[in-house]
Amino acid sequence: MSETTEMALLEAEEKMDKALEVARDDMATIRTGRAHPSMFSKLEVDYYGAPTPLQQLASFQVPDARTVLIQPYDKGSMTSIEKTLRESDMGVNPSNDGHQIRIVMPQLTEERRRDYIKLARTKGEDAKISVRNVRRHAKDQIDKAVKDGDIGEDEGTRAEKELEALTKRHADAIDEVLKHKEAELLEV
Repeated sequence: MSETTEMALLEAEEKMDKALEVARDDMATIRTGRAHPSMFSKLEVDYYGAPTPLQQLASFQVPDARTVLIQPYDKGSMTSIEKTLRESDMGVNPSNDGHQIRIVMPQLTEERRRDYIKLARTKGEDAKISVRNVRRHAKDQIDKAVKDGDIGEDEGTRAEKELEALTKRHADAIDEVLKHKEAELLEV
């Protein structure tokens, strides 16, 4: 295989891997009935005037399926953390005992579960769109190389087949992440 097609396929695979990773991260932030620290990964706290990821300001413990204990490294940031949690779209009411913040996750209603499943499907579809856009860009590069005479028709066809296999593998992986998240959300 020529250097042109190899580079196009490598670049496509790298970008598709990133899209898959973004999908996994997005799915992790969708709340299920079970508490876990990654739910807070997208939250940023106003820490002395600078937006700072919550994960960098505190340690997390999950003593049971519905409780999260957040222990700030700096006690001065406790009110900012509490305010951020209360204003987030997570629907939680944090309580502060002066040392740590306790969050008891409310049970998910059937309607809320359906909303979260819709959100998960939307995020999954966005990831697949990203993968398809990467495929289209790589295919254009391969077609241009064939048209310019840099590579032969056979090699162009082989590269496109490899690109299709790559695209299918990533789309299937995104579907698998989505299926796992839906199962998690339906678990009562």
